[in-house]
Amino acid sequence: MLFRFVERKFWYFALSALLIVPGVFFLAIGGLKPGIEFKGGTLLDLRFSASPPATEVHDALAGLGHPEAVIQGAEGGRMEIRTLTLTSDQTVAVEQALKAKYPNTYIDDNASSVSPSFSAELVTNAVRSIVFASILIVLLIAFAFKEFGWSAFRYGIAAIIALLHDALVVLGLFAILGYFFNVEVDSLFVTAVLTIIGFSVHDTIVVFDRIRENLHLNRGEALNPVINYSIMQTLARSVITSLTVVLTLLALYLFGGYSMRTFALALVVGIVSGTYSSIFNASQIISLWQEIEDRIRHRGGRPPAGARAAA
Repeated sequence: MLFRFVERKFWYFALSALLIVPGVFFLAIGGLKPGIEFKGGTLLDLRFSASPPATEVHDALAGLGHPEAVIQGAEGGRMEIRTLTLTSDQTVAVEQALKAKYPNTYIDDNASSVSPSFSAELVTNAVRSIVFASILIVLLIAFAFKEFGWSAFRYGIAAIIALLHDALVVLGLFAILGYFFNVEVDSLFVTAVLTIIGFSVHDTIVVFDRIRENLHLNRGEALNPVINYSIMQTLARSVITSLTVVLTLLALYLFGGYSMRTFALALVVGIVSGTYSSIFNASQIISLWQEIEDRIRHRGGRPPAGARAAA
């Protein structure tokens, strides 16, 4: 039985919009909560024999003139606190205050600082990496589909739209988490987004390559049935591959420690979104593009190309 994926394309687009629009709204009103790698500051890694309540530690730091302190991790005997940049004297004052307040449980602390100049460079390099990777992806896919002429670029552009979909889903989710739960993003989050982009394109290319092979085997066949058949052929492979990765990432999220949770969560969401967009969005964009071209040809008095992919 051949499932009609293409004929339901607008339902898939609507579902994607429902996932993306709320995130874009929160990106617009507040954006992501940058960690100290992006805005500069000090990270305090505190260790206790038994962690005290996070509110008590925050109140202690507020009493020292640091009400902006954010406690992001409180597991076992470890607590991670982010503040504005502390001088060496301020760091010593914090250490002494904690020793005095928790003499029986406080063990040690480790402070690390990130300068604003480094954070600005990190943001710039991240944006450049994404733009550069997107351009190379379009060129590479266009080269792989060069036998379709200029139409080859539509495959590259569709792949970029699909990966932007995945990136927006992840960015939107973390904007929402940052707005309601003060979840910050760090350099590992950038790494996760770049990894998601690579995975999304990889999965999309598998579907596109099967479409190309089926078009060669069935020359003159309408595009939409070829897309439906190609997706059916790759569906099980895509879902199983993604599921094995997601299960591994869930284990990392649950048992990898607090510092890895943002990274693992971003990857889980991005890979699930990437699998969805590769199957239900990328190929549907190709179909929609062809349908629009056929309508334009028809209005211009030229014979339509039907729905042939190589037109």
